[in-house]
Amino acid sequence: MGRLGRRNYFEFETHHQHASFNQEIRRFGLKHGYASAISPKLKSFIDNCVELCQPSDVHICDGSEREYKDLIELMVKERTLQKVPKYENCWLARTNPKDVARVESKTFICTQEKSETVPDTKPGVKGTLGNWISPQHYDEAIMERFPGCMKGRTMYVIPFSMGPVGSPLSKIGVEITDSPYVVGSMRVMTRIGTPVLNQLDSDQTFVKALHSVGTPVSGKHEFPEWPCDPERTIILHKPAANEIVSYGSGYGGNSLLGKKCFALRIGSTIAKREGWLAEHMLILGITNPAGQKKYIAAAFPSACGKTNLAMLNPTLPGYKVQCVGDDIAWMKFDKEGVLRAINPENGFFGVAPGTSDKTNPIAMQTVFKNTIFTNVASTSDGGVYWEGMEDEVSPDVTITDWHGKPWTRSSGIPAAHPNSRFCTPAAQCPTIDPAWESPEGVPISAIIFGGRRPKGVPLVYESFDWQHGVFMGASMRSEATAAAEHKGKVIMHDPFAMRPFFGYNFGDYLKHWLSMERRTKAQLPKIFHVNWFRKGEQGEFLWPGFGENIRVLDWILRRVEGNKDIASVSPIGYLPKPDAFITSNLADDVDLDELFSLDKSFWEQEVSELQKYFNEQLGADMPTAMQAEIDALKHRISQ
Repeated sequence: MGRLGRRNYFEFETHHQHASFNQEIRRFGLKHGYASAISPKLKSFIDNCVELCQPSDVHICDGSEREYKDLIELMVKERTLQKVPKYENCWLARTNPKDVARVESKTFICTQEKSETVPDTKPGVKGTLGNWISPQHYDEAIMERFPGCMKGRTMYVIPFSMGPVGSPLSKIGVEITDSPYVVGSMRVMTRIGTPVLNQLDSDQTFVKALHSVGTPVSGKHEFPEWPCDPERTIILHKPAANEIVSYGSGYGGNSLLGKKCFALRIGSTIAKREGWLAEHMLILGITNPAGQKKYIAAAFPSACGKTNLAMLNPTLPGYKVQCVGDDIAWMKFDKEGVLRAINPENGFFGVAPGTSDKTNPIAMQTVFKNTIFTNVASTSDGGVYWEGMEDEVSPDVTITDWHGKPWTRSSGIPAAHPNSRFCTPAAQCPTIDPAWESPEGVPISAIIFGGRRPKGVPLVYESFDWQHGVFMGASMRSEATAAAEHKGKVIMHDPFAMRPFFGYNFGDYLKHWLSMERRTKAQLPKIFHVNWFRKGEQGEFLWPGFGENIRVLDWILRRVEGNKDIASVSPIGYLPKPDAFITSNLADDVDLDELFSLDKSFWEQEVSELQKYFNEQLGADMPTAMQAEIDALKHRISQ
């Protein structure tokens, strides 16, 4: 472990003179004397990372257009990116095939006690609600990987703001990385550079994030244009110190540390300490034909339609849906008790496959400008392709798959990786909400939970009260997606769509949600559950989804506004009455009776599996309120 021992490497005193901060920072595109204006805390952080990683030089990012263009030119030269000439300022990256998804099994939370991170699971049961690492092993993991890992590379310092710069709901981070791809993507996904740096005064704290693509033990990268060290990849979080450390992966949420690592894992721990909520939720604004506007937050597991819902193109006349965010919501009660939310991100990091003019025309109008695509296919006419774009690409256009090999529709394998992505500025979305960067946030009237449930779960239902709504969030289950390492379409428990993103013990997380009910003057949003993915006997979807989902949102809006005549009590919550839905001009012939049917045997099995899950995964950490909800559900089903 060297002379640093087990001391926090972010805080050790700098003695090593390998690359003195004041001597070797390369002020690329920055005015002279810029470095001297940096706060002592940030200067110390940079000094310590320079000593640990030993880069050839250091570049402090100013976030300028000139800087971005130079980074793009560098990545094209290094073959990390290739130009997508069909579209304006668009680029394509192809990763090492071993570096294509979030690595949940290699993602850890470091706390003094294991119980602070993960619940008290039943003996012999593998916990699925987070991975703990001890402080000793945390330090050892760093010292086994990071010393000298940036030799021959530039260290980029990225000051970034999660949320509008200066908003009372925003937080500041600094990511240090040796990946220009990360810098370019962070510029899209967050607010970076000089305006953020100016917010960091001498006393202000910030989240420290260190990332390196890594140096393999062999010293040679298998794909030189996409350096990574997949065999030794690790993503570490130390919530008490607001630290994130990521090694070995250049992909998405593993390397863009403002995303899941900060916005959710560290964010949720800050939110608990400060009394607010950091959630894996989209935010949308919906205006009805009468001109009344409400904002809704909704939680879905990755690749379950968050972006599609956030960019909904309504089929009902007179409705307008506008997007505040498609992935993360930070929500806090204001002085009047209104729950206000911001989208802490600045861009969309969306799953490409399945996105098309039919499924999400707004996204298709958004992504073909100023975008970095990753692991999609390319076309001979200078464009890109992924599954879902069959009707958008001419048959005479040849396609090169994400491996760089010729591809045809008879190849039998996807042209784009199932988790391929677009990284696109949110501001260019044609339906972006006018208040999407409002410093005080937008008022949330309803919260929706949902997932992919092919059987048994109705299209929409409403919780009886806040506690029941928290139980609905805790009970979320969904088919696994390509965003993580899981294979096949197994139904997985994914409470609050946060299973991979909890920054602390899930039992304490539930208690934190339950405590919102005790807030003085708190105007609690109504809570709903939706399921766009129920299937019939032949495996066909029973609900057309996409733009038709406005019919579900319409019912939700009317319930929020206090309409009591459109719902009836069921064992699982309030269900729409048969005539409560607007069904005129539905694109498909929809059997609403089947969509809302409740099979007693299915729900008996469901509650049994939920009881087993909570017993095994939460054990003694399960709040009594959640057991009370299970018991109540079991009783109602039995009637």
